[in-house]
Amino acid sequence: MRDVLGDEIHGAALLAGGANVIMQLARRPVGHGVMYSPVASGNIWQHPIKRTRTTLAYLMTAARGTDEERRALRRQIDRVHAHVRSAPDAEVAYNAFDPELQLWVAACLYQGVEDSYRAFVGDLDEATAEKMYQDGKRLGTTLQVRDEAWPADRAAFEEYWHKGVALIEIDDATREYLLGIARLRFYGRVVGWLFGRFGEFITTGFLHPPFREAMGLRWDERRQRRFDALLRAIRLANRALPRVLREFPLNLVWADTRRRLRTGKPVI
Repeated sequence: MRDVLGDEIHGAALLAGGANVIMQLARRPVGHGVMYSPVASGNIWQHPIKRTRTTLAYLMTAARGTDEERRALRRQIDRVHAHVRSAPDAEVAYNAFDPELQLWVAACLYQGVEDSYRAFVGDLDEATAEKMYQDGKRLGTTLQVRDEAWPADRAAFEEYWHKGVALIEIDDATREYLLGIARLRFYGRVVGWLFGRFGEFITTGFLHPPFREAMGLRWDERRQRRFDALLRAIRLANRALPRVLREFPLNLVWADTRRRLRTGKPVI
């Protein structure tokens, strides 16, 4: 069977990016680890373009990279993550090598892939859904998640996911940080002013209800109808596009990432 994760690449999935960040950071240690990371080069507020590129490079390498390419990128990630740990007196303890938090981040990434597929392609039959899930293991193992730590099948994943959602906790500082991401403020005042309301709308639409509630974001039937209509329009347009345009700009990121890996230049 085809590699669903690698084949079904859609640039429209970028619209769900803000929601996925919120899902990941909804666990307090992950949120604080990102907000207070000493690695300035990975700070989205200081280097928004680079942080966007490196995140997409990771996703594309997990989706389409060879084993060697994934190992090379994981080594670069490990070097950065070695610096991401809480101070002894920190309010929230965190460590970027925490295996449970790494699994949570990978699970959020996979959930985002499945949500995006359903939004921009259509429903999944059982066999395709299971194949996508098994391919999705690479979203974890390209980090530090051990192969055996990935839930064995989609049923096991659903059980893990519901337990993880029950642990989400977004404090005031994390909420303000994440609202800034949803409203695109990290790209500057002008972008935030022009597109912030749309960013918050599309991000809220992609969030599962428990995350919306934790963020204090409003949603109702009218907003849901607008969101569904927008997705239908994008889905129709997506089907009409040739593959090279359907995958843009992720295909450009992947070409740049492979070049960097091949020539030994840093990706992260």
